[in-house]
Amino acid sequence: MAESEQQSIAPIVGPDDARRFTDSGIEVKPVYEQADLPEDLSEVLGEPGEFPYTRGVHAEMYRQQLWTIRQYAGYASARESNARYHYLLEHGSTGLSMAFDLPTQLGLDSDDPRSLGEVGRTGVAIDSIDDMRDAFEGIPLDKVSTSMTINAPASVLLLLYELVGEEQGVPAAGLRGTTQNDILKEYIARGNFIYPPGGAIRLTTDLFSYCRENIPKWNTISISGYHFREKGCSAVQEVAFTLSNGIAYVQAAIGAGLQVDDFAPRLAFFFNGHNNVFRRSRSSGGEAHVGAESCASASARRTSARGSCVSTPRPVGSRWTAQQPQNNIVRVALQGFAAVCGGTQSLHTNGFDEALALPTEHAAKIAMRTQQILAYESGVADTVDPFAGSYYVEALTDEIETRASELIARVDQLGGAVQAIEFIKSEIEESAFGYHERYRSSRTSSWASTSSSRTTCRCPTSCVSTRPPNVSRSRA
Repeated sequence: MAESEQQSIAPIVGPDDARRFTDSGIEVKPVYEQADLPEDLSEVLGEPGEFPYTRGVHAEMYRQQLWTIRQYAGYASARESNARYHYLLEHGSTGLSMAFDLPTQLGLDSDDPRSLGEVGRTGVAIDSIDDMRDAFEGIPLDKVSTSMTINAPASVLLLLYELVGEEQGVPAAGLRGTTQNDILKEYIARGNFIYPPGGAIRLTTDLFSYCRENIPKWNTISISGYHFREKGCSAVQEVAFTLSNGIAYVQAAIGAGLQVDDFAPRLAFFFNGHNNVFRRSRSSGGEAHVGAESCASASARRTSARGSCVSTPRPVGSRWTAQQPQNNIVRVALQGFAAVCGGTQSLHTNGFDEALALPTEHAAKIAMRTQQILAYESGVADTVDPFAGSYYVEALTDEIETRASELIARVDQLGGAVQAIEFIKSEIEESAFGYHERYRSSRTSSWASTSSSRTTCRCPTSCVSTRPPNVSRSRA
């Protein structure tokens, strides 16, 4: 096994092996003590709101302002998506997250022959300004922030959004939101790209410059590790490859003549929230620490707080089960709790029925109420960084940081993220294969236990149905 695989992928062990590993190959001890803490813990932690932002980007975090509560939504036509957006806002969502169908993501019109069977399927179809106008009818764009999960044609979709705002009388300077605009992860994990990397990255950095001049409150990119995780990478790989991509964007922007402070305050990161609470609960802090140091190194200076660690995790879809889907409600609560403990500034929570179809209104409402319960009933918003100093959590975070930094150095040796695309793809594929093999040997408890005879449902009625009486499934 290659050295990099040893650093970032769990070994496959037999059922009689008493050892336990994280998916990154970090062996978990039965008990953690003070000696397991990093020697420089106080320096690494720092203070909330200060470089390297390990404990959060604001001094008082949620005591001052809660994270943005979002639900990922968009399907079928623009009018149908508009109805769902209104529903979410009326039930407590404080921001919108717009899903686009695959033709839109690839810059294709709905009547293009290549779009057959995909129109409105994974998100809303936007072919023109009329569609964007319909999608946001009755929604004042100066009152809501909108996250747009769009990459290759991000500049075009943002322009349509800006024009709709103009029609509403909202100046571009008053618009708030995010375009994902992360094309590198498309070459690695999703495949929804239009242009070769060089030209595509130029479009990305052009958007940095445009928004600085015209839409200054807009987050111009959401550098995404989420999709790597869904493709099968480990936690260490997610941190390393996401930040490697971030370094590439920083270097490309500087190469295009931008100053760091012109664009860094509007960089954001999008990570994956897995079931293991302890790995996620400090991951945002670890990601912020490594990211701040990496971006400072890439730009030869320290960047602003927001530019270093605006973070948006989303619960992991690959952990959702179609069988006994109500169990997913518990999963999303744990994943959301861990994300908030880690200092997220924005959070999506999945509907429990998403392993079967687009979420019903019933499922979306439960997911949103989950965030509200976390915010107002769990106590997680009462203090900053509640897991700081934990023997186990700090030791685990330190090990993830160390291994991620080594993997970032490996990418740098290959010439950076753009030149290392094939290497990154192969590493993620190796990790995904490892997941499969560990599942086969019943070593991945979050998959194996819920499908084993120990949790087989013996209810007199089926637990597979995701809908309460009289609630119809949303049309896709």
